[in-house]
Amino acid sequence: MSPQTTIVLLLQGLSLFSLVLASDPDPVQDFCIPNPTPTSPTTPKHPCKDAAEATAGDFVFSGMKTPGNFSETGFASIPVNPTTFPGLNTMGMSFVRADFKPGAINPPHFHPRATEIAHVVEGRLYAGFVDSNNKVFARVLEKGEVMVFPRGLMHFQMNVGEVPATIFGSFNSQNPGSQRIPAAVFGSGIDNSLLEKAFGLSSKEIVMMRRKFDPKATVKP
Repeated sequence: MSPQTTIVLLLQGLSLFSLVLASDPDPVQDFCIPNPTPTSPTTPKHPCKDAAEATAGDFVFSGMKTPGNFSETGFASIPVNPTTFPGLNTMGMSFVRADFKPGAINPPHFHPRATEIAHVVEGRLYAGFVDSNNKVFARVLEKGEVMVFPRGLMHFQMNVGEVPATIFGSFNSQNPGSQRIPAAVFGSGIDNSLLEKAFGLSSKEIVMMRRKFDPKATVKP
């Protein structure tokens, strides 16, 4: 085998390996409705309900008809994953409903394990993401438009209309994960002196930010 052929095969193998790591495992059966916890210690444990016992109701979710609970900032979200919708288990996907009062935002955040596609159901939203070269891709989305947020890249939304806005987001993982940048930076316990140097803020300003994003934390200037 020539060196060139070896290199090509190696690159193909690495590419395939990356694809395997980049998504949820493929299912080995039609579906897997999680089995309820056995009522008796002697009852055999199986991860999936017997397919013969599954019903249409296992594959229907009705919890997105109305908005979730709004925060003080005017943002509400309803994440839907196998925990709340068992029919999604092993399907490699999840989704979310997000509602915005006028002026409300979904602050910069990212999903480490999934790409997101967001569909604007109502309203107008300024939305976008920032790539690894710090280039921002953003614009105002109108009702009916769709935007994709690549996996692992920071993205955001803000209602720029005069009426409430709603988006439905879909993820290519049943467990996409979500990390909000402000809370991750100021609410995680990173040393104050590092944050002061990184952001050019005073000790008192860091304390104020900590109290805002981690109210339970006890911090001193």
